Amino acid sequence: MVSIRATNVGLRYPVPRDVKLKGDTRTTVGGRFFAGGGRRYVTALDDVSFELRAGDRLGLVGGNGAGKTTLLKVLYGIYEPSVGSLEAEGRRDALFNIGLGFRHDATGRRNIVLRGLINGWSNREIEQRMEEIVEFSELGDFIDMPVRSYSQGMSARLAFAIATSFEPEILLMDEWIGAGDKDFQEKAKARLEKMVTKAGIIVLASHNNSLLGRVCNRIISLDHGRIAWDGKADEYFARPGVK
Repeated sequence: MVSIRATNVGLRYPVPRDVKLKGDTRTTVGGRFFAGGGRRYVTALDDVSFELRAGDRLGLVGGNGAGKTTLLKVLYGIYEPSVGSLEAEGRRDALFNIGLGFRHDATGRRNIVLRGLINGWSNREIEQRMEEIVEFSELGDFIDMPVRSYSQGMSARLAFAIATSFEPEILLMDEWIGAGDKDFQEKAKARLEKMVTKAGIIVLASHNNSLLGRVCNRIISLDHGRIAWDGKADEYFARPGVK
């Protein structure tokens, strides 16, 4: 059974000792500052609890620094919670750093292998996906050229083709990714929408309320790392002041 359960999840990190803070550490963005045990800390996430099951499409909203991307990274396993617990059943994959693992002195084909290894794919899985990734990227003979010779759009094509070549049970996304020129973006959009329909659980962080209203059935609003609102998507978008 595909599921995610976050129970009182908190994440904090220490402020370097050589950083000088003013007396007033209040801010409209980011986590909360606090002191304890002779150190100063920033609380990036605080007492975050929710449960998701197959079919859930969760949208994360909030201002810059509210904790959306941090929560995605906790869900993916990049960060371990400082307090609380996280239980996730199902294969998790993420689309918030599609260029992860690129080596610019290596060829596009070699970078497919490297990214596959980072994702935990076996050599056989990489070999099976290789030609489909190359075909989707439309890079042709450039796939055997060093990535340093690529334009930004070409690099985006390859990164997207690699990152979306899986069928996850849990898909974590930071904004809706666009890549390459207009024609390729339409192709990328179609692939992402297909992925959304196949994934058991979607968690999408975005500032695009139109997109969230179309994709998600639940919304969690974060404020300074805490849950400020949690409920059905249609109820959230019906609230006064929400556009």
